[in-house]
This record gives sequence, structure tokens and C-alpha cells, in this order.
Amino acid sequence: MVDDGSTDATASLVREMAQRMPGLRLISYPKNRGKGYALRQGVQASRGKLVLVSDADLSTPIEELETLKKLLAARSHQIAIGSRALPQSEVVQAQPPWRRGMGRLFNKAVRLLVTDEFSDTQCGFKLFHGEVARKLFGQARIDRFAYDVEILALARRHGYSVAEVPIQWKNCAASKVNPALDSLQMLGDLVKIRLSVGRQQDGLIPLEKLRSGSLTP
Repeated sequence: MVDDGSTDATASLVREMAQRMPGLRLISYPKNRGKGYALRQGVQASRGKLVLVSDADLSTPIEELETLKKLLAARSHQIAIGSRALPQSEVVQAQPPWRRGMGRLFNKAVRLLVTDEFSDTQCGFKLFHGEVARKLFGQARIDRFAYDVEILALARRHGYSVAEVPIQWKNCAASKVNPALDSLQMLGDLVKIRLSVGRQQDGLIPLEKLRSGSLTP
């Protein structure tokens, strides 16, 4: 677990739990650096053959992991990402209107500046082959919420196969997103990604193949 400069008792609680759970490790630093930075530290410290990036609130049920694992099992895909925006996705509880509006505007900016391959870059449920995850997060530089876009852009630049998968999702009411400041930050980060990685295309696994059950490109 990565403690991104929390000010509550999270780090102490994890240290206590780690005494009973040998596989649990804590990476901690005093100052908040952002979600992208925290995930880089965690992924680069990982050791598994597979690496799952999941929101801590489990907006996507952990059972959906099996859906994504099937797409990576044959090694025809290196990355599988959950999506809330596909026809077969099941959104149990939607975000409030202002968050949906932010999401639509951000998605349009992503398509214009970086890639138009994905229906939903920001769903917090993504599965990687371990070596792929550690390589991509090791090269990433975006510290805040737009880190997903950078990871996917880097994946396409390296030629990795990415499958976008419909999942079940439920909005968590607690949100730390600042509509004004975070929107500006994310737009600026998209410009940085465009300048550093470029615009990517032609790598998404077609949805028809997912619907038909075909797991080969």
C-alpha cells in the first residue's frame, strides 16, 4: 500500500495490519504528491505476474477481476481496462451531473489531444501483465488524475495490445475532485502528454471481438 501523505491514522493502521499479513507492505512519504505519483511508487514496488490498479472504494467490484484476467490469460493482450461507457457496462449508481459533465469534456479533450481509441480512460480498474505495468509506470511522469491517459498513451507507443472491457460500476459519494482546479490541472497534463508521448491510435481491441468471445487480436 502507498500512503500518499495522509494526515489520518492510515499509515499506523496498515503497519499494524502488516504484522498479521506478511504480503502487505507500506510505502509512505510525508507530502501528498497525487494519485499518479502514488501509483507509480506502488506499481514499481510490485512483484506479481499481474498488477491490478483499482480504486480503494471498490466502485468496480473485485469480482470483475476475473473478467479482465481472461483477456490476459492467453497473452494476446497485455492490458485490460474496465469501462463504464460501453453498451454492456452496468452503471449501478451514476455520478452526479457535474461529474458526468466534467467527464464528457475531459474525454473530448483526450480524443482531440492524445487518443480517440477509448470510450473511458478514467475508470479506476485496470489490469496489466506485471512486467508491462512496471515498465509503463516507470516511464510515466504525470502525478495527478490524468495519469491514466499517459499510461494508455505509453502503452500504445510501445505497441501493447489493450482491451477495453464493460464492467459493473457504482459511484462512491465521497470525492476529492475540485471541479475548477482539477479540471485545469488535467487539461494542462493532457498537453504535457501530447508533447511527451504524442498522439496515439490504432491499438484498441474492437468491442465486437469482446462480445463474440474472441480473445485474439
